Amino acid sequence: MRFALPAREFGVLFAVLLTVAAGNTAMQTVLPGIARAIHIPDMLVAIIFSFSALLWTFSAPYWARQSDIRGRRRLTEVGVIGFGVSMLGCGIVVYAGLKGLLVPVATFALFAGLRSLFGIFGSASNPAAQAYVAARTSEANRTNALSTLSSAFGLGTIIGPAVAPLFIIGAVGLAGPFFAFAIVAVIVLLAVRRYLPDDDPRHFPGAIGAGAGADSDPGVPHGAPASEPSVAGGATGASARAAALGRAPRLSWRDPRILPFMIFGFFSGSIQAATGQAMGFLVIDRFDGPPEAAQGEIAIVFMAGAGATLLAQWGLIPTFKMTPPLLMRWGTGIAALGTAGIAISQNFHSLVVAFALASLGYGFARPGFTAGASLAVGRAEQGGVAGAVTSINGSCFVLAPAIGIGLYQLGPTLPYLLGSIALTILLVFAAGNRALRTVTIHEDQ
Repeated sequence: MRFALPAREFGVLFAVLLTVAAGNTAMQTVLPGIARAIHIPDMLVAIIFSFSALLWTFSAPYWARQSDIRGRRRLTEVGVIGFGVSMLGCGIVVYAGLKGLLVPVATFALFAGLRSLFGIFGSASNPAAQAYVAARTSEANRTNALSTLSSAFGLGTIIGPAVAPLFIIGAVGLAGPFFAFAIVAVIVLLAVRRYLPDDDPRHFPGAIGAGAGADSDPGVPHGAPASEPSVAGGATGASARAAALGRAPRLSWRDPRILPFMIFGFFSGSIQAATGQAMGFLVIDRFDGPPEAAQGEIAIVFMAGAGATLLAQWGLIPTFKMTPPLLMRWGTGIAALGTAGIAISQNFHSLVVAFALASLGYGFARPGFTAGASLAVGRAEQGGVAGAVTSINGSCFVLAPAIGIGLYQLGPTLPYLLGSIALTILLVFAAGNRALRTVTIHEDQ
């Protein structure tokens, strides 16, 4: 058994996850402008995101299991191909819609169908890449390696919005980012096939962690499903921890030891998803010009939010070593202030600062609930609680985007005013609930 993963192989896997996250968030930043240009109702855009997140939530656990049976490289390829085909198809449909070759209803239907390919197949790459790394690193190095790999998702949420406006060029216009990331997907796919060894257990029955028997053995490294990457939320690290510890029996989110944390995670994530979904439309409506001209401002807003989230998770939390209760309380309070600031902002600068402040708060609160849930159970159940956290994270993006857009259509500031009130109530819950106020380390930890 090998315990050292070559840097080239790790770099390819990092590029896979970075491309998927960057491409997905780039699409999310340009889609509000596309909807306004083609005259697709805002609510239909939210439905596209919700349907994709729903498909991702159901398909990710399936691909996590299949990566153990069919080989990690093959499932990585499935994820990249699904991402690339979806991007290319969506780009063609958007281009046709912008040129008047398709009516808005047909554009929406075809785009939703092609986007669903990403929700179904794109989710294969994350658990496959995790399992590949987990099977080729020692126990001592596994968690750090997987955390570094998972950081590709967070980095992608910055890169995606940053580069999206650069591809809005020439005749392709707003369809440009889709074509650009389809090309990147081809390059990454070629790198996967060239530099990752074939580990299909049907070719190599003794491959590390592969085969049907591995699926039931919690001691063998496995990949863990992750929630769909989004500009509205950063990774919490739950999926990386689950992969590091190996697959364990599922732990219900209704387990009384973790239920308060799951409630906190669901509502904080749902508020973030609802308010983040409406942000692109808010920038367009406050910017006096065509939708294409607002893409730079949308990119700046989302980059500021993603950067603030990563600042909290990569910089401030390790530096100040805050406990989960403090992270949840301070994070929720800061997010409430930032969300209220979005509602009352009078210019672009104040909007960027307010969104970054809200994202900073979520950057504290979301890892706080993840760490708190982890501390509430024993070591043998860490994989199970990480799976429950990942499920909660995914569920936040199923209905919340449509709710956010629905509120936005009633009034542009309504999602943010109600969001700040809801976060204030959640802060009271976090301060008053005994489990959230005083996290006790389980005796098996």
